[in-house]
Amino acid sequence: MPKRIVIIGAHAAGVDAASAARKTDRTAEITLITQEKHAGYSRCGLPFVIGGQIPSFESLIVFQQAYFQMMKLNLKTETKATAINITNKSVETIDKTSKTETLPYDSLIIATGASPFMPPIKGKDKKGIHPLRTLEDGQNIDQAIKAGSKTAVVIGAGLIGLETAVALHERGLKVTVVELLPQILPKMLDEDMARGVQEILEQKGITIMTGKCVEEFLGTDRVTGIIAEGKQITGDLFMSAFGVRSNTQLAVDAGIVLGETQAIKTNARMETNIKDVYAVGDCAETVNIVTQKPTLPWLGTVAVREGKVAGINAAGGYTLFTGALGSAVTRLFATDCGVTGLTEAAAQQARIETVTGTISSRTRADYYPGTLPIKVKLVVEKESKRIIGAQIIGGEEVTQRINAISFAIQKQMTVRELAKADTAYAPPVCETWEPLVLAAEMVLMKLR
Repeated sequence: MPKRIVIIGAHAAGVDAASAARKTDRTAEITLITQEKHAGYSRCGLPFVIGGQIPSFESLIVFQQAYFQMMKLNLKTETKATAINITNKSVETIDKTSKTETLPYDSLIIATGASPFMPPIKGKDKKGIHPLRTLEDGQNIDQAIKAGSKTAVVIGAGLIGLETAVALHERGLKVTVVELLPQILPKMLDEDMARGVQEILEQKGITIMTGKCVEEFLGTDRVTGIIAEGKQITGDLFMSAFGVRSNTQLAVDAGIVLGETQAIKTNARMETNIKDVYAVGDCAETVNIVTQKPTLPWLGTVAVREGKVAGINAAGGYTLFTGALGSAVTRLFATDCGVTGLTEAAAQQARIETVTGTISSRTRADYYPGTLPIKVKLVVEKESKRIIGAQIIGGEEVTQRINAISFAIQKQMTVRELAKADTAYAPPVCETWEPLVLAAEMVLMKLR
């Protein structure tokens, strides 16, 4: 009898899990369940459709219906998983016509993702507050712009908040960003690096207010403004970018254990405390490669890698997910911002004593036309001299430098080894001295 694999969730983690399971077991019966109308689309691309760089929201659908047919995957859209029965190994579902069904499984993969978080702010139930998580959310924001919105207020200065703020600015709106914490990109950059990014955004015309708590949404039926630290800010379009929270209720109701991060606890095989039940993506906890402590990255790159591991194991194979560094990159106007490993602030929270090195350089030879600025910050563990993190801001070539440092951290490279790196040079593509090497030398000077 073919192995029955049920996957709850059909986006980054879920679809990659299904694909890996199919490649591992050609005969398995694989079923994916999603509450949404569209499966297998890129949430990360939503701000760039709003900004006009990507022509349509439909362009974000990476896995078309033909893919599921080719891979012999049974996709159930607009269908909700209502309960998991771990005793008789089944999942209860209900579709948009209210038809219920019981799906038996041999292996179950939970990829329920995360949902936008809204703090208990007075007036939060008023109409006109837009999250950005689904295709429909993106379409709603786009429709609001087309309906004549001229001013926008974005609440939250994380990745999605700032990407959307830039997108709204590029659509001609006057944009104000309000952030509770003292800096923008608080999970991604240290304060000294974030300051430079904020200056770039403000030079482009975006108003940024940090250290401001939103106390109330104003208006009768529809939001017309907010009060933040006693100051009233009005607008036509309001976007909530407070962050997300893992969707774990289905798992909790089934008796599946949560971890320290309040996401589903998993082992290196992405298996939960229940045999044959796996969890992946934004609803699943993993470990940080540097600290070896529980972490919840909420990144698409982590989701697909976890999905691949769970899919292989669920289909009878064997592989491990060894953890995440939280490597991330974004583009704000013409500036790329990247991070991998621990920031200086995160290292302090983990009680790791660090030495940092920061260098401002150029992306090409100084005399070559089109050269752009780049700033590199390395975070090094003082005792072992191991590189444990990096942040890079620049006009080009940020992503591959972040990837290179990610490799270095995973291989436990010391800053002394990085300073001796044999790097390439040509005037059109790089300076004689690689900025990563210069930052390493800055650290070594401090260590002396």
